[in-house]
Amino acid sequence: MTNIAAYQFARLTDLKSLRTELLDLCKGAGLKGTILLSTEGVNLFLAGEDASVQRLLVRLREVPGLERLVPKVSESGEQPFTRMLVRIKKEIISFGVEGIDPATRTSPKLSPVELKKWLDEGRAVTLLDTRNDYEVKLGTFTGATVLGIDHFRQLPEAVRKLPEETKRTPVVMFCTGGIRCEKAGPYMEREGWEQIYQLDGGILKYFEEVGGAHYEGECFVFDQRVGVDPALSETESAFCFVCQTPLTPGELADARWVENVSCPYCYRTDAEKMAEILRDRQAVWARVTSPLPGSMPMVSRRPLNIPLACDGWRLLECLGFVFPHATVEEWEAIFAAGGWEDEKGCRVGADRVVRAGERMMRVKPGTVEPEVATAVRFLYEDEAVVVLEKPAPLPMHPGGRFQRNTLQAWLQPVYAPQKIQAAHRLDANTTGLVVCARTRHFAKLLQPQFADNRVEKTYLARVQGVPGEDFFICEAPIGTESGPGGSREVDAVAGQRARTEFKVRERMPDGTTLLEVVPKTGRTNQIRLHLASLGWPVLGDATYLAGGEVGTEQTLPVGAPPLCLHAWRLVFSHPLTQQRLEFEASWPGWAGVANADWVGPVLA
Repeated sequence: MTNIAAYQFARLTDLKSLRTELLDLCKGAGLKGTILLSTEGVNLFLAGEDASVQRLLVRLREVPGLERLVPKVSESGEQPFTRMLVRIKKEIISFGVEGIDPATRTSPKLSPVELKKWLDEGRAVTLLDTRNDYEVKLGTFTGATVLGIDHFRQLPEAVRKLPEETKRTPVVMFCTGGIRCEKAGPYMEREGWEQIYQLDGGILKYFEEVGGAHYEGECFVFDQRVGVDPALSETESAFCFVCQTPLTPGELADARWVENVSCPYCYRTDAEKMAEILRDRQAVWARVTSPLPGSMPMVSRRPLNIPLACDGWRLLECLGFVFPHATVEEWEAIFAAGGWEDEKGCRVGADRVVRAGERMMRVKPGTVEPEVATAVRFLYEDEAVVVLEKPAPLPMHPGGRFQRNTLQAWLQPVYAPQKIQAAHRLDANTTGLVVCARTRHFAKLLQPQFADNRVEKTYLARVQGVPGEDFFICEAPIGTESGPGGSREVDAVAGQRARTEFKVRERMPDGTTLLEVVPKTGRTNQIRLHLASLGWPVLGDATYLAGGEVGTEQTLPVGAPPLCLHAWRLVFSHPLTQQRLEFEASWPGWAGVANADWVGPVLA
């Protein structure tokens, strides 16, 4: 199988017609490889039967400007290319620097024989390798200066870092076949280098004419051969198609080499893969939450479904029934400002007669939502679940004053197009672990675990007062009716069964106590209500206050003393594998105990 590589800078026109003709010719002749066409010339590397290759070369040399096209030729036992492509490009070798025109002028060329003579004589010269790092890895000239680039477009920046004295001494640049030097040479001359030469025909022509003298290793080639030795024979090197790194026979023996999966250079442990995924999520999260979506004024529309008890009432009377804490004067001012509409968007007044099940909309123009915390920390994710650590104050779901500044609202653009949803709830002022499902299907498998108390949950709480016992239990039933601020009450008659276990971790010098808390049931506000009922309210709790009083503030302002309640540990069954997963969050500062950050899930 004859392999050729060739390029020629020339002013080409009518590229679309030429592309069609060359593609038909190559496919008809059984050739495979790539031809790049541009108004600046042609660049090609392909293989096939020798007669077919010669037929193509004859046609190319008929194109004005390509009459002197001379290929580099090598042989291989098999076809190194998988398909035939003819593409039209802006540049036949991507450089991105305006004003460099090799069709008009290039740097002086140095023949392979002359370069070998210079090196044999020990002449002072800088050998400059203009290739990418992954190519250099397989071999280069002894003592060559390597630019450390991943793409030819990075060359201008890299050469600017070369020592100033190289501008006044001979520099011989080289690449695989010479095409990159055709542009790099004139560029460096323009930037002040005085003695620039380019190795005529590159490394491949050097091998062909003088062998491997002064060269160490092999030469990377852009086909399935990967590398060729100074005799231009295919070597045993391979190529990682994941990270595009050429691999030596020794690296192919490495256990981290799995074809089409990984190699010693791109192999990552599961922990490293997870860390990269989570870093990407954190970056997207930062973009979604800055600035806070709710900080931008917008019209807020909050629905009110008319209850059965208000059927046939005036809207003002209905509002007094549903919102008993608001005064008639307050509602009349809102009506006067056009603050209520029906479902069709028509303004309605206080005397509008409403029917049960009808929906009215409370309209607030220019609404800006209160500031909330944004420092969510992503801990784990796979195809089914996401585990994160929630800051406070941050409501989990839209409601009340918070529609756009909520955890749920922000998770949607982070995981779009998936509609991720939390499998359980934490209060806006509670920090710690939250488990989310990636799809509705997984939500149906996760949420029952929380509803049926099959999830092991452990909280940390810092409370006012000092319990006398190291371990104690509260089983006070919790009522189902909501009071001020969404609060609940202990209801010994009609309340639901509830059980919370407490363990003292540390009694603080300031008269407070750090507790480890295990709720065995999942009632609303269970931990806070139980502790308040025992006389040890949670520090920072704005709802369940000391002395049995009840506050009305549901979500604390940013900067307020925190609610000292933290969802610290969770153990649940993975919805796919049923394997028990255990997660621990980092400890909050108010816990007063140094604890290492969470580093990964624990398989229980």
